[in-house]
Amino acid sequence: MPPSPERLKELYALMWRIRLFEEGANAAFDAEPVFSVLHMCCGQEAVEVGVAAVLNRDDLVFGNHRSHGHLLAKGGDLRTTMAELFGRATGCCAGKGGSMHVVDAKVGFMGANGIVAAGLPIATGAALAQAMRKSGRVVVVFFGDGATHRGAFHEALTLGSLWKLPVVYLCENNGYQQWVPQKEVAPVTQVATMAAAYGIPGATVDGQDLEAVMAAAEAAVDRARSGGGPTLLECRTYRYYGHSYGDLQGYRSAEEIATWRQRDPLTLLARTLRERQALSEGEDTAIQAAARAAVEDAIAFAKASPLPPPEALDRDVFDPAWRLGA
Repeated sequence: MPPSPERLKELYALMWRIRLFEEGANAAFDAEPVFSVLHMCCGQEAVEVGVAAVLNRDDLVFGNHRSHGHLLAKGGDLRTTMAELFGRATGCCAGKGGSMHVVDAKVGFMGANGIVAAGLPIATGAALAQAMRKSGRVVVVFFGDGATHRGAFHEALTLGSLWKLPVVYLCENNGYQQWVPQKEVAPVTQVATMAAAYGIPGATVDGQDLEAVMAAAEAAVDRARSGGGPTLLECRTYRYYGHSYGDLQGYRSAEEIATWRQRDPLTLLARTLRERQALSEGEDTAIQAAARAAVEDAIAFAKASPLPPPEALDRDVFDPAWRLGA
């Protein structure tokens, strides 16, 4: 069933919170001594929000190195996520994960990962656990187009397909592998076509169109939950900022960025809502103002929060020797 106008407005507001969270974090990194790196997802919000919108709260999501949006879309808290980027004790990982390793299991976000493609086998293992437990939960793992050139991608899809695991392999194809255009290093640029090699469905969708993402994700999630096995879903999208904080983007043109800016997912969804007479100019202004205020509050919270104390050094750390009773 297509989402109602009210539901679309809720998701539109969430997309604005993610956009302004990223831009606010970027500005804060310019001004503050922050102990982290920053990979922004501006431009990709429709993918993150559209997928999370069709999941249950107890479904599990695994991210990659560009995952603040995945966490926030799954229900993560603006304050604790921002505090984690600042390396503060109030962060969702007590300041020990930072930008590339955010986790919030309370909302089913099982972690970002700084290693390209490393989340794929971890998520496949989590899906195997859900299948063995007959939990009814679905696992979604996000990865970029560059991950498809790593062995972990092929190993994960082979086992996920073989065992018909409840997992959705979600490629956010933004056209770039760090600073290199995908077309210059990949003989196959439509990732979804790779699905045939594993005997699973593959689909390519416009990642700037929230409703298109929701429809495709819902079909993949329903298939996984009903025992049909994995789907390889490719969302064609774009990142408006550099690969990471400080990237001057000399590898792509201003014209290319401007072309994609015309298909900003926030602009497209606002236009759709106005055409359906579901969003007034006043409502739009209020949504953006509320998102900006929430982000400003999160930044203030992070700045006011303490750094982890020295005595917390060995807390929240897995010690295999201790677990074995050594």
